[in-house]
Amino acid sequence: MRMSLAQRVLMTWLFTLLFLIVVVLKLDDKAPWNWFLIFIPLWIFDAILLVMLIVKIIGRCKSGYDRNGNNLRKKIWYLCAMLLKLGFQLALCVRLEQFAQIKLTFIFIPLWLLLIGAMVDLGSNIYSMRQD
Repeated sequence: MRMSLAQRVLMTWLFTLLFLIVVVLKLDDKAPWNWFLIFIPLWIFDAILLVMLIVKIIGRCKSGYDRNGNNLRKKIWYLCAMLLKLGFQLALCVRLEQFAQIKLTFIFIPLWLLLIGAMVDLGSNIYSMRQD
């Protein structure tokens, strides 16, 4: 399951556009669907990315491709980032559908952890590029 960069960009734009169209319809009261249905384009996109990521992780582990584990650590971070994003989306849908009255502080914890992790990852990449 290998996709070119152009295919990944096109897929990202299409799913994002579909999500934004459905959100606008929901906010204009044109779509009576619940928020879990509104987020389906993002979840399909995330599922595709998760499958691709898991296949890559399994492929790297089986072949012993990365001896020092740097690339595997990066893939594990991507997996954790995807799970944090999914956690945020689920918590947001639960709050928007009013299944539970969760404080917004708790809903945004996965997103904040994701952003902090992304900053650390970016900082470590910049630092390692300066060392080379």
